[in-house]
Amino acid sequence: MNDYRIPGALIRDHMVTVPLDWSRPDGATIKVFAREIAAPDGNDRPLLVYLQGGPGGKAPRPGGGAPGWLSVALKRFRVLMLDQRGTGRSTPVQGRAFAAMSAEEGAHYLSCLRADSIVRDAEHLRKAVFAGQKWFTLGQSYGGFLTLSYLSQAPEALLGCYITGGMAGIRSTADEIYRRTYPRVADKNRQYFRRYPQDQAVLNRVADILADQDIRLPDGDRLSVRRLQYLGMDLGMSDGFESLHWLLDEAIADDGQLSDGFLGRMREATSFDQNPLFAAIHESIYAQGQATDWAAERVLGEFPEFAASKRPLLFTGEMIYPWMFDEIRALRPFAPAANALAGMPLNAPLYDLDRLAANEVPVTAAVYTDDMYVDQDLSLQTARGTGNVRLWLTNEYEHNGLRASTRVLERLFDMEDGLDGFNQYSR
Repeated sequence: MNDYRIPGALIRDHMVTVPLDWSRPDGATIKVFAREIAAPDGNDRPLLVYLQGGPGGKAPRPGGGAPGWLSVALKRFRVLMLDQRGTGRSTPVQGRAFAAMSAEEGAHYLSCLRADSIVRDAEHLRKAVFAGQKWFTLGQSYGGFLTLSYLSQAPEALLGCYITGGMAGIRSTADEIYRRTYPRVADKNRQYFRRYPQDQAVLNRVADILADQDIRLPDGDRLSVRRLQYLGMDLGMSDGFESLHWLLDEAIADDGQLSDGFLGRMREATSFDQNPLFAAIHESIYAQGQATDWAAERVLGEFPEFAASKRPLLFTGEMIYPWMFDEIRALRPFAPAANALAGMPLNAPLYDLDRLAANEVPVTAAVYTDDMYVDQDLSLQTARGTGNVRLWLTNEYEHNGLRASTRVLERLFDMEDGLDGFNQYSR
């Protein structure tokens, strides 16, 4: 445990050792790290565990660049930033380690990084470091999925939960998720090109160059049309349209070829250097008793308008495809494991529907009607099937509303008035 100060906060670091596979407690172990952040006055406040979006993303770091919601939360809570297993300082996955594993070994390792294990890590941390005191959670995006798993596995640990853009479709298969996602991505394309109609011709020109020439990124990877399409991943963010527009604005150099700056930014946007785990386990977060079998790739065939050969070209979105593990350098070491994981039935239960229906832990949740990543209808179904939920349905924000505006968390705090269980502890 390490205590120190940074401007605006008191920090305490925590590290625990847990089994890689919780069903084999005497087997290999990993480290799980969490950073406790308190307001400078040091007052003892309830604990709020932040469950990061992703999957595969580390928790935000305090200080410069910290999310605005953190200052709001610190007025009521001590905030525990949990690096979910495989990320940040929690034994992060390394390509060199996976390159030395067999496909089966790698797939098993990846299968141990899902929600059920993350919840068990949090519970071990709560009991071993915080003497079993109950706490609150704040789940953004995938962190909301984790919240529902937490409510399924250990509701007795929780005083209350806040969810933003993360009411998962708890009954849905990966195939259903992507059948709903592709039309939403197509709609975001339409909105984008209505705002920037000139960009369609630029995008088509870039795609034609890539289809005709062997264009290399600064790291040596070939830039393909389908990798270009993956830029649509950000279309569901509040600043996504603008960041994409300014990227395309400088894509073509005066000689009619792709500019060096564009290629450099393409590498940064699509390399997965900082987060290979996002790609490696992405589809597995939807698997409940079945193999995903590269669902996004299979379902893509039902939406020919997204074909790389199609003009006008469309961007894709939050889909991971098997070709990425061949074309993207940072993902190649994970290819055998990712392919084996896609064919592995994943039977560890993520959600307990009966327990959720009988839930008594107070939950306030923001559902974004224009969310490109998490389907509104599935979110509402989950909310209706979960007890003691108060819902805020809004089109004021995109999926990253929590990061984009402090008002989102402030609104969730306002909503807790009168909801059984909140006021006693969080005020």
